[in-house]
Amino acid sequence: MSSLAKAVRFDDDMLWVDLVDGRKIGVPLAYFPRLLNAKPEQLARTEISGGGTGLHWDELDEDISVEYLLLGIGDRTHASKVAA
Repeated sequence: MSSLAKAVRFDDDMLWVDLVDGRKIGVPLAYFPRLLNAKPEQLARTEISGGGTGLHWDELDEDISVEYLLLGIGDRTHASKVAA
């Protein structure tokens, strides 16, 4: 699978993921309320998990599948369960 993450970065509104095959994915932070509401230092503690198949933020209890990002799937948690 070439759709593996190798780097993650943020700007004011977007999550950016660099893939090992050279593609870059930009996803609005609004798709992921936990990330949207996080402090910059929390966002910086990104773990690339599963050999590049996922992204994880332990402190934020957030896991994102790179495959789902490519499919355009955002946070699948019900809004009532997301802590602000």
